[in-house]
Amino acid sequence: MLNTTDFIIYIAVALGLGIVIAASYMFKTKTSRSFLATLALLPALVSVIIMMVNGSIGAGVAVAGTFSLVRFRSAPGTAREITAVFLAMATGLICGMGYFVYAGIFTAIICVAMMLLKVTGFGDSKDEKELHITIPEDLDYEGVFDEIFDKYTSERKLISVKTSDMGSLFRLKYTFTLKNGMSEKDFIDKLRVRNGNLPIAVCVSQLTESSAQL
Repeated sequence: MLNTTDFIIYIAVALGLGIVIAASYMFKTKTSRSFLATLALLPALVSVIIMMVNGSIGAGVAVAGTFSLVRFRSAPGTAREITAVFLAMATGLICGMGYFVYAGIFTAIICVAMMLLKVTGFGDSKDEKELHITIPEDLDYEGVFDEIFDKYTSERKLISVKTSDMGSLFRLKYTFTLKNGMSEKDFIDKLRVRNGNLPIAVCVSQLTESSAQL
């Protein structure tokens, strides 16, 4: 049976480690203040849950896992956000079991690993971009841009096709990687000639943006 002093110590250690997790997550990453607050407080919350179920890991994880999923009910989380949430939960679980040294070692190792992966750019594909092209309905999009893609890109993939303006236009979405030495402006100019000067947009790929957040 925990006394009041032990209870406060458990919470204080878990809260301190939660702040460390939140601080490491901020490293070269833009995120919301509410999510940082969640990371800072989650270990303490999980620790209290474990203590209240008298160390029953199964019951504690079930309850804490339910709480953690609330964050992702309406807003999709990135892979790094989900990892940070599970890190905070695991830290809180270890603290709730009373293994403070192990909790500190575990948190330090994972936080350092996350920062090293961020610094080294592990898994980044910064050259990949998205291309959005609008074409008239009478233009067959299958193969119409192949010649241009072969000349200017090393990789490309058609992601989606959808109609707009009552079916009079098609909007194509590609991912592509420009060849070394090729001009993006020249690439777009060639596409404009082929699509009748309808709107074309080039932006950072969602996959690249996700990896940048990692």
